[in-house]
Amino acid sequence: MEESQRQKKIGSVLQRDLVEVLQGAATQGGMQGILISVSKVRVTVDLSVAKVYLSIFPNEKAKELLDGIKSNTPLIRHELAQRTKNQLRRMPNLEFFVDDSLEYIDQIEKSLKGKENPIKDPDILDKRKKS
Repeated sequence: MEESQRQKKIGSVLQRDLVEVLQGAATQGGMQGILISVSKVRVTVDLSVAKVYLSIFPNEKAKELLDGIKSNTPLIRHELAQRTKNQLRRMPNLEFFVDDSLEYIDQIEKSLKGKENPIKDPDILDKRKKS
């Protein structure tokens, strides 16, 4: 099912402001050399939940940072509500996920360049989970 124009607009507003909030929090927290990007935001049909997909570099710290972001979701949601109060009537609940698509593409590329070819042997690559 395709997203409506309203869902897309809310998603893009949230995405833009989330980048600023998360990068600001990372630099204030003294985290150097960490890049957090919001790759996509999907808003449900009833506009009550926003699924936020994050790309975190370096990848080794992704789990730790995601846990920290999830624990601070109420603060992040409040900050977003303040930033978008003139655009959104209600702030959707936020759910955060790690976007591993770049890692998956990198894994395929390495496999194609190496001796093991995932086209000939598809069992080499991990199965992707639909979320």
